[in-house]
Amino acid sequence: VQLQAYGGGLVQAGGSLRLSCVASGSIVSINTMYWYRQAPGKQRDLVAAITKDGSTNYADSVKGRFTISRDNAKNTVYLQMNSLKPDDTAVYYCSANIILPTTPYGGRYWGQGTQVTVSS
Repeated sequence: VQLQAYGGGLVQAGGSLRLSCVASGSIVSINTMYWYRQAPGKQRDLVAAITKDGSTNYADSVKGRFTISRDNAKNTVYLQMNSLKPDDTAVYYCSANIILPTTPYGGRYWGQGTQVTVSS
């Protein structure tokens, strides 16, 4: 199983970016999908999560600015980031609970991360 994240880059404060993450491999089903971020010298923190039926959860710091969504047919999760701030600068990682033919109870998988830099 592989998770590939796209869409990071450099943006000015107040701007927007859209991250995408595609899961590929012998996937039976994907349960909850996540976006985390890790700034230099800090721990990796949860940004947003979305269940298979579309229920969402956000970190307080991004509520009202970020929107997580998913396309189950494409095994893809998105993160629309608006009104970006310099404090949003971090490496963003996608993650998912994925069920494989050999793991009926699922396992947590991680993407490689994509850099988001917000300039002031």
